[in-house]
Amino acid sequence: MKKYMSTFLAVLMLAVLFLGCGATTAESEPVTMRLGSLKGPTTMGMVKLLSDAEANLTANKYESTIAADASELMTKLIQGELDVLAMPVNACSVLYNRTEGGVTMLAVNTLGVLYILEKGGESVQSVADLKGKTIYATGKGNTPEYSLAYLLSKNGLDINTDVAMEWKSEPTEVVAQLATVDSAVALLPQPFVTVAQTKVEGLRVALDLTAEWAAVDSTLITGGLVVRTAFLEEHPEAVKTFLEEYAASTAYTNEHPAEAAQLVEQYIGVNAKVAEKAIPACNIVCVTGEEMKTAAQGYLQVLFDLNDKAVGGALPGDGFYYLP
Repeated sequence: MKKYMSTFLAVLMLAVLFLGCGATTAESEPVTMRLGSLKGPTTMGMVKLLSDAEANLTANKYESTIAADASELMTKLIQGELDVLAMPVNACSVLYNRTEGGVTMLAVNTLGVLYILEKGGESVQSVADLKGKTIYATGKGNTPEYSLAYLLSKNGLDINTDVAMEWKSEPTEVVAQLATVDSAVALLPQPFVTVAQTKVEGLRVALDLTAEWAAVDSTLITGGLVVRTAFLEEHPEAVKTFLEEYAASTAYTNEHPAEAAQLVEQYIGVNAKVAEKAIPACNIVCVTGEEMKTAAQGYLQVLFDLNDKAVGGALPGDGFYYLP
């Protein structure tokens, strides 16, 4: 009897050990994260990550959706079809309010990337000089509109009455407009500023909105990363790993612009030579933790004071920020 009992216990211990190993293996399998991002700087810092993922060089597995319209990607995330989204910071706040805390902000991934361009003249030397101008732009309801509105207000101007805004759906439409309209003025982000300068003769950068913002406030930030809160709660280690791999990817883009530019062309469709020239002006970063929270809170407060709809009607609480 003792012999049988000893054999039974030995088998039982082996079974427990086997099941335990099996559970550990399952938990340690790579997690697939579905990423969404916009054509532009918010994706330029991600291209090395996407390339490494295709080569199976990342700890997580990544699937990517790149679009021109933030609203399309927001809908996909709300419906659970995306896990992480890179988009304008104010849209991150809007999404947080719309989903009642359904997303968490992971990082600021781009600082100021907006510029005022003038074709065939030098009449725009300051924000005040924009009075009476027609401005071609993209980004209505997002960072471009609200950033320009704030800077105009700081210079005694109203975006609704003192300038004529011609909103386009994509930067390429603005570039096309610049090519056909004499003495045109446009608001564009990088890398499309550089794209426009290669296609339109006599086009100059009249104003750097980041510098103009610094003259009246703190730091202009453009893009951020959010994750579905449910996904974060289910896969905290995978999210931590993603941030590490994403930070390495942004560093690669900044430190190896020629190589990164090839990937930008592959994933975003911007010519590699243009992308290489634009990367230093794109202010690509990966700011996390308390530094991210401070920067985002300051920026969102400015937008809230200007128009509470810009941030979704209310400033997000502390639960919005990922502070591991």
